[in-house]
Amino acid sequence: MTGNLFPGAKDLPTSEELTAILAENRHVRVERIISTGQRSPAEFWYDQEEHEWVIVLSGCGVLRFADGDELLTLKPGDYVNIPAHVKHRVESTSPEPTVWLAVFYRD
Repeated sequence: MTGNLFPGAKDLPTSEELTAILAENRHVRVERIISTGQRSPAEFWYDQEEHEWVIVLSGCGVLRFADGDELLTLKPGDYVNIPAHVKHRVESTSPEPTVWLAVFYRD
């Protein structure tokens, strides 16, 4: 399978993020996520069974972790590894496309 990580005009989401699974097996899943101003719903926290390594390829995203008040701003090239069950949320994304590459994996 081939493709391009960066969206064309027809690939841009409207009200919801656009998620595509690029590769997966029982141990790992690689996703491209495109955001255009979306954020997590109020009071919602991701609490995932898998670890998540994520990098921002374009745009900007801001994460908040439940165990602190600090915000983590990710710009192109910035990445973070989020261990399983570390509660987090997306506080904001830039209105121009934010392209994330996320790798979900298990021990």
